[in-house]
Amino acid sequence: MNEVIDKGNIPRHIAVIMDGNGRWAQKKGAMRIFGHRNALAAVRDAIEGSAELGVDFITLYAFSTENWSRPKDEVDALMEILVQAITDEVPTMMKNNIKLETIGDIDSLPDSCRQHLKMGKEKTKDNTGMTVVLALSYSGRWELEKAVQAIVKKVVNGELLAEAINQKVIGEHLNTANIPDPELLIRTSGEIRISNFMLWQLAYTELYFTEVLWPDFRKKHLHEAILAFQKRERRFGKTGAQTKGSI
Repeated sequence: MNEVIDKGNIPRHIAVIMDGNGRWAQKKGAMRIFGHRNALAAVRDAIEGSAELGVDFITLYAFSTENWSRPKDEVDALMEILVQAITDEVPTMMKNNIKLETIGDIDSLPDSCRQHLKMGKEKTKDNTGMTVVLALSYSGRWELEKAVQAIVKKVVNGELLAEAINQKVIGEHLNTANIPDPELLIRTSGEIRISNFMLWQLAYTELYFTEVLWPDFRKKHLHEAILAFQKRERRFGKTGAQTKGSI
């Protein structure tokens, strides 16, 4: 790659929809779970590549609330992979000063997954480098539903005035209350949609879609996404001249 990444214009938070594991496996005449197992190398590259560039947060959409409707064998295998991945990767996260966080309905996960996630988060809680956020049993609509319920409860209990509800208050009741909104979303496998992911947080996020299936995703593909991001003009409703300081 001849283009050079501008280290002064790196997204603070990158979100990733890791798509294409099943199709990758099917192309190789294997079971879908083979694709999920081979996706771990892509996860490592995405995390390592982001940390090297100075990204502060990377959120990986690992398992949606809708994924519970998949065949039980596949779901069970995914949970086993998750447990093994946490066990294997926490030592590396400690070595590289990386913190682990989660968003989603963690209580709905099997006990072994919850325990390993708790362990991983506890061990890495004092790390001050990049934060890896796993979105598990997560969906944007579920998150907004829970936020509305929590806000309504406060209003009913007299803890919050209805007229005081604004975007800041809503944001404070989301799973991502302490996480900045993503500046860049990457989705692999050629699908061009956000699939119920971070519906509130993606309001002004730059969207990047690639044909690469997730198990084949490597640092070079991350770099391509960031280079594409750096070529875009982020106006946030303003004119181009305003964002450049001409007006």
